[in-house]
Amino acid sequence: MRTDRKNNQLRDISIDINVNMHAEGSCLISMGNTQVLCTATVEKKVPPFLRNQSVGWITAEYNMLPRATGTRNQREVNKGKPSGRTMEIQRLIGRSLRAIIDTKKIDGYTITIDCDVIQADGGTRTTSITGAYVALKLAINKMLETGLIKRDPLTDQLAAISVGISKDDEVILDLDYLEDSSAVADGNFVMTKSGKIIEVQTTAEEYPITDEQFLEMMKVAKTSIIELCEKQDAAIN
Repeated sequence: MRTDRKNNQLRDISIDINVNMHAEGSCLISMGNTQVLCTATVEKKVPPFLRNQSVGWITAEYNMLPRATGTRNQREVNKGKPSGRTMEIQRLIGRSLRAIIDTKKIDGYTITIDCDVIQADGGTRTTSITGAYVALKLAINKMLETGLIKRDPLTDQLAAISVGISKDDEVILDLDYLEDSSAVADGNFVMTKSGKIIEVQTTAEEYPITDEQFLEMMKVAKTSIIELCEKQDAAIN
């Protein structure tokens, strides 16, 4: 039974923008005790497979700092390659952002979003996506202001949130680490402000869930996405 907040209540959220003086867009986003630094870098280049196609590109990298968790983790650069989890999360971030941008309007440019987890307490991938949008939006604004691009390429706004089912079969929003590690099912929902689905990752950990439970998870996620987008807007504006 959750005691610190209601089952459908988000953790405390803060988004501080322009925290990196060098990046074209940046923010430090906190959801509860999870903190992620998101930066956007604009470069005049595109990947080889997109050359001469009159488009740009959005990509992302995800990294968890060594002491983001209770015990120190070795830096992945010292292991020689990113872990499977890291690759999966950064691909998710990139896919999500590309779903809401017209890459033809950033022709010739690559925007790289770096999401570095400073402190982890559940929901690092969803917090990263929510912060990544803010960093991307700020970078797009700067490109428009400086004349690098002429038209806003963003087609929608997005955020992401985790929703799970507790051991007492209650749908709970925005899981922290302890809740996530004990949930019988958990999901990550990436959705737009207009209510469209970009990606859903949901897994039953102990036993199958019903259609009704999944639909309730979707409903709770959709409502929270609107709230998160409002927090993004307040930070940017």
